[in-house]
Amino acid sequence: MTLGVIATITILEGKNAEFEQLFTELTKQVLANEPGALLYALHRSKSDTQVYKVLEQYKSLEDIKAHGQTEYFKEANKKMAGLVAAAPDIEVLDAV
Repeated sequence: MTLGVIATITILEGKNAEFEQLFTELTKQVLANEPGALLYALHRSKSDTQVYKVLEQYKSLEDIKAHGQTEYFKEANKKMAGLVAAAPDIEVLDAV
């Protein structure tokens, strides 16, 4: 069963450009190297420009777990630590 993920990430003031650049590179890695990742796209809120939503879709729970274990994901998370205001809010959804 296909699964969706919505990750809500709040960025520190003045860190948007750096975050977006880092996330653009991460997205390229995910889409090039993870056949189980069907969608991986960053969106910025229109009502609060410090809030981003990552819309993700995976073929399986195993693909979600594998995504989190990749070296490029772990490295990006380390770099993002200084850019985010808090830990991301992650919601996993069943596709219908």
